[in-house]
Amino acid sequence: AGAPDRAQRMDQHAEHTLCGKVSTACGFSSFNLKNIFTRRLLKTIALGQLLSLLICGTAVTCQLLADSKVETPMFQSFLNYTLLLLTYTTFLCTRKGDGNILQILRTKWWKYLVMGLADVEANYAVVKAYQFTTLTSIQLLDCFVIPVLMALSWFFMKTRYKLVHFVAVMVCLLGVGAMVGADFLAGRVQGSTSDVRGDVLLGDGLVLLSAILYAVSNICQEHTVKNGSLVEFLGMMGLFGSLISGVQLAVLETHAVSSIKWDRFIILLFGLYISMMYALYSFMPVVVRLTSATAVNLSLLTADLFSLFCGLFLFHYKFSVLYLISFAVITVGFIMFNVVPTSSAPPNNSAEEFANRAAGSSSNPLMDADEEAETFIAVDNCN
Repeated sequence: AGAPDRAQRMDQHAEHTLCGKVSTACGFSSFNLKNIFTRRLLKTIALGQLLSLLICGTAVTCQLLADSKVETPMFQSFLNYTLLLLTYTTFLCTRKGDGNILQILRTKWWKYLVMGLADVEANYAVVKAYQFTTLTSIQLLDCFVIPVLMALSWFFMKTRYKLVHFVAVMVCLLGVGAMVGADFLAGRVQGSTSDVRGDVLLGDGLVLLSAILYAVSNICQEHTVKNGSLVEFLGMMGLFGSLISGVQLAVLETHAVSSIKWDRFIILLFGLYISMMYALYSFMPVVVRLTSATAVNLSLLTADLFSLFCGLFLFHYKFSVLYLISFAVITVGFIMFNVVPTSSAPPNNSAEEFANRAAGSSSNPLMDADEEAETFIAVDNCN
């Protein structure tokens, strides 16, 4: 009787070892629903979908403005950056010590210049792409931001992903594929005003360029808000964003702005757009600090779906059950990505010291980062 029991225990041990290896490779130490659906994960899902709803709101107002013959993307961005300037940058001007705006400009001006330039041009490139390529191409190619973000996080943030994270990204992209399929079946493949092949390639290139620029902007944002001050980031984005977009507005859209026929409806649309963009820019750093730039962009994949749902009522789009399937698949992929935390590679002391010198950082980090974060929401770092 002892021999069979011993053999059974050996088989169970072998199975346990195999499961342990698979779990370790995937990133799961133990499978427990209580360990998966934590308050942190539920809060992450809720905050991510709130950002998607804000993006949906900006997309709908942009569509309504376009239907009213108002196509001024740079002017709209300029108004948003100016509002950030008037609030967060003004607050920075009142601070003293290392957090004062003059000290920040003296040591980090080039960082925020690069970040602001990437953000402004990413917004402009993706809007400009609608003139040359199709909505379907934009939806597909815009997902390129996710692998670029993961690569930048790997090299610059020293983030290390597990197998489950790559699987989760593939699941989310399958959800996007379902959404594009629903668009195709519903006949929503418009968006290009040109049939010339060269122009279509130009539009696709603009989408890829915007994805790369968004990735650069988002990884810089993640590094800044996780190692410094949220108010500093928003204040400097308002300063450099308004300067860059203001120059570009003067060069490209002066005639378009002067030709706007202002009425109550147009003013209302501009007010709604600026309010939602301001809320998006103010709230997104908080969510990035709670999760990561990659996780936030995965959650934003549902923004197009929310826009489609609004379009069912506002623009009379055709409904497809694939939209619901796409939403469910993207949500499952997002949950998979956030269930297992990413890890960080051990820093190289010499490289870290070189980076600190190159960044011109002082030996004392910003001590008021946590105090300022409390004015937004009490969050913890992912790592």
